[in-house]
Amino acid sequence: MEKLKIKINKMRKKDISSIMEIERKAYGSFHWSESGFEAEIENSLGNYFVVKTNDEKEELLGYCGFWAILEEAHITTIAVKDTYRGNHLGELLLQQMIDTGYQKDIKWFTLEVRISNIVAQELYKKYGFQSLGLRKKYYQDTQEDALIMWTESIWSEKFKTKYTEMKNNLQEKLDITINL
Repeated sequence: MEKLKIKINKMRKKDISSIMEIERKAYGSFHWSESGFEAEIENSLGNYFVVKTNDEKEELLGYCGFWAILEEAHITTIAVKDTYRGNHLGELLLQQMIDTGYQKDIKWFTLEVRISNIVAQELYKKYGFQSLGLRKKYYQDTQEDALIMWTESIWSEKFKTKYTEMKNNLQEKLDITINL
């Protein structure tokens, strides 16, 4: 089976219209606005990335982002085009954020995830995130609770060893080019 050929770039304003298509399908009526993404691209704390096909079409397949605040990274968004889910792109985007965290001397990652989003929770658990609490009625559209998840220090030997193994495994599945 041929590997999916993809590339990762920093998010740019020209990507936002394609991002909005994914955003609407992934999050329904309660989603970020174009101006919200524009502000995040300009935010000095923000680190936002897109994954695209590595061909002449350069179809945008997913995106992610986090804020780097002192030693902590707070993941703000991650989504993959519905027709490409199950191709490890969410995992690849998570790895991109962790790699950037290493470059920025981040120690921990945190995020909130819908209590009903088991697929996302399983991905985060695979990467060492643990549930450390609940934000009651966090999501305004449905009043759904959010699970608060954190990693241990990404610099710990335990985390680094497991992360390196998972990164190597993913590189065998995808043909990845990183253009940052």
